[in-house]
Amino acid sequence: MQHLLSASLIVLLAACSTNPQQQASNTGSSKSQPAVGKTLTQAAIPPEQLLNRITWGSTPTTLQALQAVGPDHYLDQQLRGRNAALPAPIQAQIDTLTISSKPFEEIMRDLEARRIASDQQKGTDDTLAKQYQQELTRLAREAATRSLLRDVYSSNQLQEQMSWFWMNHFNIHSGKANVRAMLGDFEEQAIRPNALGNFRDLLRATVMHPAMLRYLDNEHNAVNRINENYARELMELHTMGVNSGYTQKDVQELARVLTGVGISLNKDAPRMKPELEKLYYRQGLFEFQPQRHDFGEKQILGKTIKGRGMAELDEVLTMLCRQPATANYVSQKLATFFVSDAPSKALIDKMAGRFLQTDGDIPSTLRAMFDSPEFIASLGKKFKDPMHYMLASVRLAYDGTTIVNTGPMLNWLNMMGQQLNGRQTPDGYALNESAWASSGQMTVRIDIAKSIAGGNPALFKVDNQPAPQEKPPQPALAVSNYVKSWTKQFSPSTQTVLSQANTTQEWNTLFLASPEMMRR
Repeated sequence: MQHLLSASLIVLLAACSTNPQQQASNTGSSKSQPAVGKTLTQAAIPPEQLLNRITWGSTPTTLQALQAVGPDHYLDQQLRGRNAALPAPIQAQIDTLTISSKPFEEIMRDLEARRIASDQQKGTDDTLAKQYQQELTRLAREAATRSLLRDVYSSNQLQEQMSWFWMNHFNIHSGKANVRAMLGDFEEQAIRPNALGNFRDLLRATVMHPAMLRYLDNEHNAVNRINENYARELMELHTMGVNSGYTQKDVQELARVLTGVGISLNKDAPRMKPELEKLYYRQGLFEFQPQRHDFGEKQILGKTIKGRGMAELDEVLTMLCRQPATANYVSQKLATFFVSDAPSKALIDKMAGRFLQTDGDIPSTLRAMFDSPEFIASLGKKFKDPMHYMLASVRLAYDGTTIVNTGPMLNWLNMMGQQLNGRQTPDGYALNESAWASSGQMTVRIDIAKSIAGGNPALFKVDNQPAPQEKPPQPALAVSNYVKSWTKQFSPSTQTVLSQANTTQEWNTLFLASPEMMRR
């Protein structure tokens, strides 16, 4: 039996690296896209293909939601991203997390007190230092847990995908200083509320969050002590993109605009001259200190910015968001994430045009993409990055069950090289197939498929607590009518391999390791 499973997996591993266009003659009607109009209903595409693209992974539950209203109305609901529903046990888990129940400012001030106390013991006793680091790690684990639980269970799947997309676009590495304690609030307050909103609001929220200011060193940026790190990434990675027409002088001038933009854990405002007090600004831990700001005139992208404090920042952010280069850069990244590794110029131009027409409205830009024939023709062909593969597998295997421990899921992401907030550089993880489709990656995915296929007990056991008496739920993929119907669209070779399975667990493994499960 084990020999059969191993041989079958070798066949699937070889097939996983095959370009879907090369398989077109063997994959049936699901791989060929008919001539379509501008709506998803007119396209008459298999619902699981659409769901595998606009959600983290198709399930019987999401199929019911789509069938209840039709594909276009379902997409409209997803684009609005309102009234998210979570199962009560999942919401209860989230509500008990420290990052959900304790104010962010209080968490950070308590941590700062711990850090100071540990520094005072440095060289004599490292107990407090270890406890401080452990608490940082625990808070980061909470942030990852909350994010993954929403990814698996939220009814607003597009919002959760877009939250990950923007977290990756505005990437912050968890390893710097105490940033990992800030990640939960960064996602909760800066990213998720704006993930399907206006790009300028999203950008401003990231600019004003302590996690970003600390990660890219802007808290040290002051008049006569200029730090250009954040200004450079703001133009190169967050808005206009590299080689888009801005100059090194523009970066330097933007850095001057950003002087005084920083963080304060103090409850009281600093003392300053009366004429500066009216320019002082505070929101949570974000602080604009006018005494650290360069009030001279700046020249950015050919425009004069008069020195007047925080208002300069708002003016420049609006200017950056309205640049055609920004519309093009953001549209290209979105199309790469949702359509293909090489989206057409026509699609990018259409999306960028909508972005500019709506002054950065993200749902309108997405709708221009979703309505395109290019999007519809790409369904079932986009290679899943590790996040998509892991979540799609877990969502399908455990649809309707309650996961209480995301530890295995985090471990699977680590094994595949896409740890949450684990990218050290600010450019975020790659979105293209070549970054993830190696033979080594496929081997790891087969191991993960085996782990999920048999029912992973650790998903249903809280750390440091006795195992539950009841048996952990087993994936019912092999007997699911939904899955059986789906596999009829699989290639003949995959169907042959599945037919050779001798046990339910073996069938589950082969299904989760199939070439079709590697694409969305």
